[in-house]
Amino acid sequence: MPLIVTGSIGIDSVHTPTGTAEDVLGGSCVYFAAAASFFGPVRVVGAVGDDFPDHFLEVFQHFKIGLNGLERRMGSKTFRWRGKYHENMNIRETLEVDLNVLGEAQPPVPDEYRDSRYVFLANTHPAAQLELLDNFPDRALAAADTMDLWIETERPTLLELLKRVDGLVLNDAEALMLTERTNLVRAAEAILQMGPRFVVIKKGEHGAMLWHTHGQVVLPAFPARDVIDPTGAGDSFAGGMMGYLAATGDLSLAGLGRSLAYGTMTASFNIEAFSLDRLKQVSRGDLDTRLTEYAAMLDIGESIEAASGSVV
Repeated sequence: MPLIVTGSIGIDSVHTPTGTAEDVLGGSCVYFAAAASFFGPVRVVGAVGDDFPDHFLEVFQHFKIGLNGLERRMGSKTFRWRGKYHENMNIRETLEVDLNVLGEAQPPVPDEYRDSRYVFLANTHPAAQLELLDNFPDRALAAADTMDLWIETERPTLLELLKRVDGLVLNDAEALMLTERTNLVRAAEAILQMGPRFVVIKKGEHGAMLWHTHGQVVLPAFPARDVIDPTGAGDSFAGGMMGYLAATGDLSLAGLGRSLAYGTMTASFNIEAFSLDRLKQVSRGDLDTRLTEYAAMLDIGESIEAASGSVV
């Protein structure tokens, strides 16, 4: 089923303990769309400036991402972000951010995109997320991402958005900030009271948890041998998750759990290189192979039986 996403399309400069990447392709919309493309067609709605390099478009073409909703604006500048990761790569510091074209009106949704049934509102201003959502009254599923900036500065608009989406994806610190709780379980329960049917809380190297009105799923992260750049990990996680849901249409708790696993796999590849360099080398078969390895790691039934038999 058609999947559409809106969010930031940017030029990033990233500093990590493993190295530096200057002026590379980034943005929440980009990472999401690349990850979702492993499962089926994905369309983007977003804007860039006249400084957006032509060779970045080749990356979109590699992933066969629909670009009829991408607007290149003469006289405007592309969103830019510069960040630094500490030795503990769960800790990220924003050094510089220029909203540029993100501070302008977002592009209209092309008529040929209005049949999109699965909608993801990647991280951007909640007013822009609501505006895009209005274009899809017959959607099957709509989910959104957010960040601390909007929780702090746009809480009323964000709360209005949460009444209208089916799911929310955010990290652990953002969940605690949004709900003013100190426990993630209580935070998840509080978010469900705000409107969504489910919430996914990302916990970095500690995995992710899904809280749904009908149950819960908790998964660890895939053990990473080489972490080069965590930028976009959360967005590629959401892309893998929504891509699977759009491809299968399985919105049961079990289906959501499987989508969580696929999101974990796409994120695990994403962190192995700067920008989208690693995802460009990956196929759907690679995701499935890693998922098989991951499932084997989680199969603890025999281990439990053996341990219980050895108790004295």
